[in-house]
Amino acid sequence: MSFGYDGNFDEKNGDDDDYDFSYNSEIGGPIPGTSGGPPDAFNGGGGGGSQRLTTANGSIIGRPTTTSDGRTLDANGNVSDRPMTSIQNAGFKKKSGDGTGLDDFAEEHGTRGPAPPLKELTDNGPEPKAKVLERQVHTLLEESAAAKVSDPPDYGLAVEKAKAAGKKEAYLNKHREKHNLADHINMDLTYAVCFNLADAYHKHGQLKEALSAYNVLVKNKQYPQSGRLRINMGNIYFEQQQYPTAIKMYKMALDQIRDTGKRLRSKVQRNIGIAQLRLRDYVAAAESFENIIKDDTEDHQAAFNLVITYFALGKPDLMKRSFSHLISIPIPSPVDDDVDSDDEDDLLEKPDPLRLELEEREKRAKNMILNAAKLIAPAIDKENWEEGYDWVIDALSEDHDKVSSEVAILKATTYLKKGHFDEAISALKAFEKKDRHLKAKAATNLSFVYYLEGDIAQADEYANMAVRYHRYNAKALVNKGNCYFVQGQYERAKELYLEAIGVEADCTESIFNLGLVNKRLGYLSDALQAFDKLHSIVPNLPEVIYQIANVHDMLDNHKASTDNFHTLLTQVQSDPGVHAKLGRVYNKRDDQTNAFHYHRESYTYFPVDLDVISWLGVWYVKQEFYEQAITFFERAAEIQPNEVKWKLMIASCYRRMANFQHAVDLYEEIHRQYPENQECLRYLIIISKELNIKYDHYQREFAKLERINTESDFSQAGGAMTQMQGHNGPQGGQTSYPDAPKHQGNAGPRFSAFSQPDPEPSPVREEKKEESPTQRARAAKAAKAKEASPAPSTNADDSEDEWGSADMDDLL
Repeated sequence: MSFGYDGNFDEKNGDDDDYDFSYNSEIGGPIPGTSGGPPDAFNGGGGGGSQRLTTANGSIIGRPTTTSDGRTLDANGNVSDRPMTSIQNAGFKKKSGDGTGLDDFAEEHGTRGPAPPLKELTDNGPEPKAKVLERQVHTLLEESAAAKVSDPPDYGLAVEKAKAAGKKEAYLNKHREKHNLADHINMDLTYAVCFNLADAYHKHGQLKEALSAYNVLVKNKQYPQSGRLRINMGNIYFEQQQYPTAIKMYKMALDQIRDTGKRLRSKVQRNIGIAQLRLRDYVAAAESFENIIKDDTEDHQAAFNLVITYFALGKPDLMKRSFSHLISIPIPSPVDDDVDSDDEDDLLEKPDPLRLELEEREKRAKNMILNAAKLIAPAIDKENWEEGYDWVIDALSEDHDKVSSEVAILKATTYLKKGHFDEAISALKAFEKKDRHLKAKAATNLSFVYYLEGDIAQADEYANMAVRYHRYNAKALVNKGNCYFVQGQYERAKELYLEAIGVEADCTESIFNLGLVNKRLGYLSDALQAFDKLHSIVPNLPEVIYQIANVHDMLDNHKASTDNFHTLLTQVQSDPGVHAKLGRVYNKRDDQTNAFHYHRESYTYFPVDLDVISWLGVWYVKQEFYEQAITFFERAAEIQPNEVKWKLMIASCYRRMANFQHAVDLYEEIHRQYPENQECLRYLIIISKELNIKYDHYQREFAKLERINTESDFSQAGGAMTQMQGHNGPQGGQTSYPDAPKHQGNAGPRFSAFSQPDPEPSPVREEKKEESPTQRARAAKAAKAKEASPAPSTNADDSEDEWGSADMDDLL
């Protein structure tokens, strides 16, 4: 149904063509639509002026029958609505009565509801069908492109849609060829489909299929610009580390790019240079980057790559020249110099995309300059590295003052690495007159230096200064927390570590130290939570895995502890401390086989750990393998020649083997070296009885030593009581901290990162292990057994030796 013009008119309303809506009664002329004779009978045949005739009743013949706005005049000159004949065929009619509007056609036709949907095109000819297929191809292409840029990208879906578009486009071409419409084949659409499929393959990681799709395009002579796609093919070969083939593709693409496309040519040449760097062809790479700089003197990336290339070639003069060119390239400012301050504030409040892009470019350029300075400063003069830093600082001081200050701080940290603490302190103190940001950075480093030297007061002072200059400096808060830790103020240290985490959620030092302070406070569950969080951030850090295993051990979660120690061994396979720790955990689980295995592995990697040696010796004694036990005790005696207990253990092993004569010889030798050792006299008396030899002089010496030791114990007990009455606690409220960090100097590293408890609380160091409930119970049991055991007697049982009747594991 159409609401447009219709040629069927109602005769009673006349014809719309009889109305001349442009008629003006002031101009004159024939009046259309009047009754009576022909219009020419009143205008004199020429249509010049208006001839008005008056009738008998006073009416004027020839009066206008319409007003200027198109409304009708009756015979008396009154205005009346003209008939709306143009809308009758649409189903509308004039309202009866007031004539204020139109009734809808529902009165006549009833309620019809919404209009029916448009009918589909019924023409099924080849060309309309081809257009439908082409629209479907475009839809699939758009869906594929949308999948590649969605958040997150769905490259699998993009490949599926690209394949479907390819199949649909191939069917479209066959359809047109079949119906002799080959001239209408859209080559641009074919190119778009193939390119989209290749790009989707590339992004989805199907590099072989992507290369095949690109080859189809570059070998088709109908696409004159397809040679540029060799850049994409070169990128794929670069990802596959096939650098010679990538360089070949880049050069073939470069041959098809006109000289007018300087930016594109520079980018392709940059790719060639980077590929040559990967091939370690530094001379060719330097030539490529030099060509780029000749064509585009303001390319920061090419200049930075040239600095790296000359650094790899080891040419200080060329490093200086390329670095000078790099810092001479102007950096576009995000804010124009002629912008008023008020306008600048508005820009800061509402940054536009162009401003954000300029800020990103400025940041990237400054990072390149800083990284290049860090790279070449120590390499300019290898004999005197300080001169290299001084040259770089002077070169940067004119146009890049902030970067120059960063390099000066780097120079101070280099002093630290080389152990020149006085020079480092002097260099860092030079920043006291700089801006607040540099002051905070220098104060943070000074606090760290004094902390390493063990000067906690100075470290605390500079940590406070760093926090004052920059309240939200996570590193400064960590240093301040470390000072509290060393002073024994664990709760305040914990607060600062938590504040540092609030400022910088991924501050690994603060999270690690938080776990340490929770261990020190006895909050083992909180410590485990902190270490687990840090493990999620840095999953392969051995120190963190060790702390998790250690906390599980302290919580008596021996299964979880062994699992984490096994994970740790995958990263530090030859660490003797980890093997020893794992062996002790297995010993707590009563798994003697694995305990022995890991103690033995620890001894293999480090055969001078006395704890491991004594455990292995005792284990062999318990298994009655005395010859092997003697080997380990002799090893311990070599390490500690002045320790009598190892010699006593060796003699005891010979006694258990019933080699009494050798045992007597050893005991007599020990008695000559240590005449006041009661254990030696005790077993000399026992063996002498068994061998029926004289032992009276040993008996008298033993009784004398027993009497002297008893009197000494009473005197020491009385002195201790007097001391307790005179001193109720530490003077001055000072807190002793025996594990305070000390500067190690040139002492060298320990044999294992996990074998001994570490001083506190450097960001990645281990805390001293606390005793677990099981260990405390065993220690109490051993102490109780020691108190309950009788004094040594000459009538002791032959089966007892210097280990006594208690469990040997508890004593050793």
